[in-house]
Amino acid sequence: MERRSFTLCFVLAIFLGLLALENVAGESFNYGEAMDKTLMFFEAQRSGKLPENQRVKWRGDSGLRDGNLQGVDLVGGYYDAGDHVKFGLPMAFTVTMLSWGAIDFRKEIAGMNQMGHMLNAIKWGTDYFIKAHTEADVLWGQVGDGDSDHYCWERAEDMTTPRDAFKIDSTHPGSDLAGETAAAMAAASMAFKLYNSSYSSLLLAHAKQLFSFADRFRGQYDDSIQSASHYYTSSGYSDELLWAAAWLFRATGDEYYLKYVADNAVSMGGTGWAVREFSWDNKYAGVQILLSKVLMEGHGGAYTSTLKKYQAKADFFACACLQKNDGYNVPLTPGRLVYLHEWNNMQYASSAAFLLAVYSDYLTAENVVLKCPDAQIQPLELLNFAKSQADYILGKNPKSISYLVGFGHNFPLHAHHRGSSIASMAVLHSTVGCVQGFESWYHRPEANPNVIYGGLVGGPDKTDGFSDDRSNYEQTEPTISGTAPLVGLFSKLHGLSETPGSHSQKSPATYHQTTASSYGKGKPAPKASDVVPVEFIHSITSTWNIGRTTYYRHKVIIKNKSQKPITDLKLEIENLSGTLWGLDPCQEKNTYGLPQWLKVLQPGGQTSFVYVQGGPQAKVSVLSYH
Repeated sequence: MERRSFTLCFVLAIFLGLLALENVAGESFNYGEAMDKTLMFFEAQRSGKLPENQRVKWRGDSGLRDGNLQGVDLVGGYYDAGDHVKFGLPMAFTVTMLSWGAIDFRKEIAGMNQMGHMLNAIKWGTDYFIKAHTEADVLWGQVGDGDSDHYCWERAEDMTTPRDAFKIDSTHPGSDLAGETAAAMAAASMAFKLYNSSYSSLLLAHAKQLFSFADRFRGQYDDSIQSASHYYTSSGYSDELLWAAAWLFRATGDEYYLKYVADNAVSMGGTGWAVREFSWDNKYAGVQILLSKVLMEGHGGAYTSTLKKYQAKADFFACACLQKNDGYNVPLTPGRLVYLHEWNNMQYASSAAFLLAVYSDYLTAENVVLKCPDAQIQPLELLNFAKSQADYILGKNPKSISYLVGFGHNFPLHAHHRGSSIASMAVLHSTVGCVQGFESWYHRPEANPNVIYGGLVGGPDKTDGFSDDRSNYEQTEPTISGTAPLVGLFSKLHGLSETPGSHSQKSPATYHQTTASSYGKGKPAPKASDVVPVEFIHSITSTWNIGRTTYYRHKVIIKNKSQKPITDLKLEIENLSGTLWGLDPCQEKNTYGLPQWLKVLQPGGQTSFVYVQGGPQAKVSVLSYH
């Protein structure tokens, strides 16, 4: 009798689980298309010299002299929103969230053939952070001034506003900014580890230095970069220190970082703060969920009791989102959207949805049920909540409007975005001046001439009301920090929509897509018959500083992974600015061959070369072989 009851309960549990999964997957939007468009948004937000494979054609090169006044190269990175300031704190959070998505939803992203674009989006940020981290205890945290920038309405390509750069250092600290950048670099190192081990090691080296800087010289960044305080005021730096340590533990497995979050759990609020918000400013819920994963996987060791306290606060956040928290719940609009702040509220909904999607996976992997004050919650209910927020964003809301620009048939046409609202350089060749932009473009009633595909606008008010007005910046301005969590979230939901029984369709191949193996150049994946029989294994064997420049000794192992000998191997090495040993240069530019003493690379055989330079690693590829 007991066995029969157990069997019936087991069958019922499976049935309910499948029913819940169908509820998540069924009647879905085209999340693949939505994900592709969010990645397009990051191409539209690029600052600097644009690559040849740039897909957003109405954008051009801009900010090519950033940092010149301060004698440092700060070209690159992302414009924050509809303006042209490069704010370091939200940009770093953006890269952390993109990287988290690439790590946890790697299978889904690779299955969509989007890993190339995903890594490109991350690298556009991390390459900039490498430049900005000029010394161990120096980080340039902002380019441009919000006040002067907002006096003008002009294209990034026409910029006439001051491009002053601002930094933090040992006498002007910014633990929140340095901590978040450390988290971004640590997370990005994990995202790149399978695809570019040398670059991954470089990012991790910067992450460790930045964390040490943030911890040793404590202070809020907006006390040091005061122009940021009007736009991205920090509420404190303790959460960023815990956040960076949690990411460094995940990236390295070094117990030092786990001990750090345990020893500082009380003093820094990690086990004290029960929050209902996760954002560029408040990382506590993210820390608590990351450490819950460590606990549930059995890696807590001597710190298990403290990690349980972290998980209690992670559960508080999840239960509050699900409205099962004994009244201490996250506010929702009548249409069931997370609503926390008037200004650009949609970013809090996207962040909460992403966080519950990953927590759902962590709970599912360890077969753990969420115990809320009002009910016991199956992990799939967290995913249902995440999907509800994604669906609201894509059009399942009282206004039946998609708040993701360019998705669906009804989306905002007047986004508060300078480049989107002014005709592109290809159409309007003359310069659009600072004041002329307001007179000729800002106030015009027509739709923006350039669609800012994939940008998540600020969204509706607390009653689900929305006004598609270019001057209504609280509701119509898209931001990189608000859009970033959607990339991973849409990837997860697309993976579910591809399960049997789903009614959604595959995303059409609207844009040229690349694979992870070609992310550096944007080339399509090779055919099976064209697979190169050579493997490159990159590593950084030494680092040192000379003045403000950090130099790296790169070692590259060339391995013949085929069953045949290789002769006449020719390599192309791009972005090489230092000295190289171990290969013979050819007459053609950037081309190298095996050394004279090595005529043949036997099956399974290997050789290596070394080069030294500052900044990002060189790009190595095979030109020809026999």
